Formats: sequence, structure tokens, C-alpha cells
Amino acid sequence: MKTIDPADVPAPEFYKLLTATIGPRPIAFAGTVDTAGRPNLSPFSFFNVFGSNPPTLIFSTAVTRHGTQKHTLQNLREVGEVTISVVSHSMVEQMSLASAEFEKGVNEFEKAGFAERPSEVVRPPGVAEAPASFECRVKQIIETGTEPGAGNLIICEVVRGHFRDDIFDQQGVIDPRRVDLIGRLGGDWYCRANGEALFSLARPKVGIGVDQMPEPIRNSAILTGNDLGKLGSFSALPTPEAVQQYRQSGVLTDTFDEAQNGCQYLPDLLHLRAKQLLADNKVEEAWLTLLQG
Repeated sequence: MKTIDPADVPAPEFYKLLTATIGPRPIAFAGTVDTAGRPNLSPFSFFNVFGSNPPTLIFSTAVTRHGTQKHTLQNLREVGEVTISVVSHSMVEQMSLASAEFEKGVNEFEKAGFAERPSEVVRPPGVAEAPASFECRVKQIIETGTEPGAGNLIICEVVRGHFRDDIFDQQGVIDPRRVDLIGRLGGDWYCRANGEALFSLARPKVGIGVDQMPEPIRNSAILTGNDLGKLGSFSALPTPEAVQQYRQSGVLTDTFDEAQNGCQYLPDLLHLRAKQLLADNKVEEAWLTLLQG
């Protein structure tokens, strides 16, 4: 394990370590205007949702390497309103173009080829092409420092939400595959929330926990941490009677025969079978298998 004190390395070096390991980060495409009404559009990956009542979004604009404030922050100090649009894969190249350091007053909506969606409550426009966008009022700006790289936390309350019709499924639920979001990683790297990158996970339940498992199972060389987590969410260990009935059902006959006639180590065979059962979300059967050992 490599241990680093941020005080011992240059700030840009620790920034690379942070952004390479904390992610993927959603991207806030922030639309602002200055007092003259001139629009600005810029993406920020230090961003997330931090509450739902009231709906609260927070993003951070860092002090530039030249020690100056981003145009977004300057606008927010003049006009405390912002639109935050999410970024889909179909927008990624245009988003990158909008992140370039154009002169103040330049309209990045136009530079990047985006259409402005007029807002209903706030003055800045949103990105019409975005799968979803939010009209927000700035509640607070928190400065964390004045040196390059220091963040300015923009705490926003959502006052309107806009969601493209085609991201909803037939049940009226937003389908993540239709939103097709991207996430920011370190360096030039991004990821796409679609295809094999998507998976579902059941809501957590209070189960027996890993600490209450028999030691040979807890210290298995075959079962992974994810396997143990799934086993630990089971409400209670099967009774000895249930374990015996499972063995008598004949389901494990081939496994015991292989151990006896093929000179295989029975616990390993049981753990391998349980691992496959867990992959198929058959947690109770996995337990009934593991407890045969």
C-alpha cells in the first residue's frame, strides 16, 4: 500500500491521484449568465446530488492554474442562478469542446453547437439536447481556498426539472440505458453507463453478516468478497435438518462422487458449486451446499 501525505507532494500531483481513483464522477453541464445576459456553458465533474427535500445539487469550480476564477463562478456571483444539464454519450465531444478556455463573454452553447432551452424560472438556459436538466437557484458558495486547484462549492436548490420523454420506459420509469450517461475518470479517461457496464443490485437487507459465517467459508480461497457479501445478506443459516434434506435430495450426488472417486477435495468442490449458485442468485441453495462441508 502506497501512503502519501498531500502536504508532501505538489497539489497537481495529488489531484491526479484523486481524480484517478474517485470516480466515475457525473458531469454537471452548468449554464449561467452574467448581468448583461450573456450565456456561458461549462462542464464540471466535481458534482453530485446531495439531498432530495429540498432537491439539492452541488458542484465545484476550481481556481484555475493561473489563479483566477472560472467564468461560471464569476457569473454565479453576479446572477445566482444556474441550469445543470446531464451529459449523455452522444454529447461527449461537444461537451469536451465547451470545456475549452474561451474568452469571457463567448457563448459556449454556440461554440459547441448546442441549442439553448429557455428556462421557466431562472434566467440561464439549459442544454436542449441533454436527457435531463435542472433549473437551480444558488443557495450558498463555499470557498475552500484561493490557490490554484482550490474548490468553490456551489450549493444549488432545484426549482424545475426537465426530462426528455424518450428516457422513460413503458412503466414510466427512467431507463439508465436510454439516458446513456458518461462519467469522468482520471486524465483523458471517461466511462459510459451502458451495455455490460450496467448491473442491478438488490436493496440491502439485515442478514447474518460475514462475521457470523463458519470460518472455513469466511476464509474460503474460492469465494470472493462479493460472494461473502451476498451470503451475509441471508437472514439466517439453514437448519441442520434443511441441510440434511438437501443432501438426501440427490442434488449433490455427483459432487460427492467426484470427491470420492476423482480424489478431489470436497470443500473446494462445494465452494465452486456454491459460487455458481451465487452467480445465479440462488443464495439459499448456496448455503445448503456450503454447509455440507
